[in-house]
Amino acid sequence: MVPDLEAEAASLKQQIVDARRNVCDAKIYELAAELESVKLSIKVRKTLRGHLTKVYALDWSLDNRHLVSASQDSRLLVWDSYSGNKINAILLKCSWVMCCAFSPSGQLVASGGLDNVCSVFTLSDREGKLGKVLTGHDGYLSDCVFMSDKQILTSSGDQSILLWDIQTGQQITSLKAHTGEVDCLAVHDDYNGLLSGSTDMTVKLWDMRAGMANQTFPGHGGDIGSVKWMPNGTSFVTASDDGSSRLFDIRSDQELACFALQEPYQVGATSVACSASGRILFTGYDDFNVLIWDTLKCEQISGLAGHDNRVSCLGVDKEGIALCTGSWDSFLKTWN
Repeated sequence: MVPDLEAEAASLKQQIVDARRNVCDAKIYELAAELESVKLSIKVRKTLRGHLTKVYALDWSLDNRHLVSASQDSRLLVWDSYSGNKINAILLKCSWVMCCAFSPSGQLVASGGLDNVCSVFTLSDREGKLGKVLTGHDGYLSDCVFMSDKQILTSSGDQSILLWDIQTGQQITSLKAHTGEVDCLAVHDDYNGLLSGSTDMTVKLWDMRAGMANQTFPGHGGDIGSVKWMPNGTSFVTASDDGSSRLFDIRSDQELACFALQEPYQVGATSVACSASGRILFTGYDDFNVLIWDTLKCEQISGLAGHDNRVSCLGVDKEGIALCTGSWDSFLKTWN
């Protein structure tokens, strides 16, 4: 008699889910019930005007002052967030840019999109100088993250993640385990723990030294478009088309909390970031808004309304002082 492998796999999967639930003896919000609620007063400090159409991505420099943003207008713009002025304006060959990143030194920026390549620029002058074009993906470039000024990670619609040597333009490592397009990446500060979110509705935790995925986190019911490490380095947050943000813990290998207004969710969550302490979570949505959540009490604190179109990206600077949001309305806004 031929065993029903699919039924056996489903049974084992359910056993794992049940085992996780059995060891989860308390909810976060139950333990945090006696804590005082967070009170915030956040206002727009600067509106960054310069892009001509939809803003798709942004990234903070480690100096906590400069930003790089990518737009469908074929330009990368580098901003001084203090003054709101543009420092660099880099013209790109591809108008469908989907990601951008600052290097640790702040001397390099990178971008990629529907051209399937990662372009690395040196900020030597106002227009920027094209340093390397990293070619190897068979699908659109969805995200890029510098490991150092010499190495960069890229994710793609071809379901792969590639680590590159920027100086030589050669691939160092190829990571493949997702069954859908890889949409987002997050690297921990120790540069070993790599997270990837995918259209297969899972997040994978990779060991960069071993070149393999050690853990897989299901739970979402839609594409995962954003993933970020929490400051403690043992948990992370996600944003998904299913309208929710979720908190996962790598030690217990399970979801700890879900942040959403209601079910079924009416709008998709596009982007996510947390405060320096990890207590506050910012999530951007398709309905033009940003919601602020208390990660311990698992409740909404407030919301930010200021954009006139989809909030496509957001990020908090390293010190946790300022939030920046980017939108399809062509503007970026800094908040604190």
